Amino acid sequence: MKSRIALAAFTAALIICAGYLALYVAPVDIRQGQIYRIFYFHISAWVSTFTAFTIVFVSNVAYLATRRQRWDSLGVSAAEVGIACCSIGLITGPLWGKPVWGIWWTWDARLTTTFIMWLMYISYLMLRGLLEDPRHRASLSAVFGIFAFLDVPLVYMSNRLFRTQHPGPVFFGGPDSSVDPRMTHVLLVCMIAVLVIMIPVLVDRYRVECMRNEVEELRQEIELRSLDAQSRPAPRTVKEAL
Repeated sequence: MKSRIALAAFTAALIICAGYLALYVAPVDIRQGQIYRIFYFHISAWVSTFTAFTIVFVSNVAYLATRRQRWDSLGVSAAEVGIACCSIGLITGPLWGKPVWGIWWTWDARLTTTFIMWLMYISYLMLRGLLEDPRHRASLSAVFGIFAFLDVPLVYMSNRLFRTQHPGPVFFGGPDSSVDPRMTHVLLVCMIAVLVIMIPVLVDRYRVECMRNEVEELRQEIELRSLDAQSRPAPRTVKEAL
């Protein structure tokens, strides 16, 4: 209990620090003005999204290789967290893009592949809800999750491979991507802060999924015992024996 309180306090302090740095320490962008400060958490949300979906991919491969239920539990937990982070990215993007580009949305390569990625992982969760058998559900969703992950590197590389509304890589992207070092430092703090939030949420969701699986196994065992008891003939009484 004390460790969770300490973790919560540390996370809150880190988020407050990240927000302060993004609002007051990072320099103003000459072209975009103050509105660009959204991108510190916009990019951080996408870092967490890619991290979560990578965990889904690794978990799906590990489940197909080992058939262990814990990998399936980790996969679905990471998918839910990844969709939440992806939704934050899709919401903050237009809030930043409208004042800068003059449009809320455009169907360029980056936004289109991102929207498809969001839909595919929602479909991953919907598919699991349609299948009742745990093993069949885990196997089929693992295959679909591996297929869905093919879009993740495409989203990341889209502004390098195609002409998009998004600019080319600004941070860590190449010789022309140099920016004020303070921006880079603030961005790193914000990314760490969002990841520090995402990881405990993922761990808690994984624990809930494991408990849900245990409850499901107990329910199935009770049903099997109940059916077995009903199928057995009733014991004969003394009068019937005579």
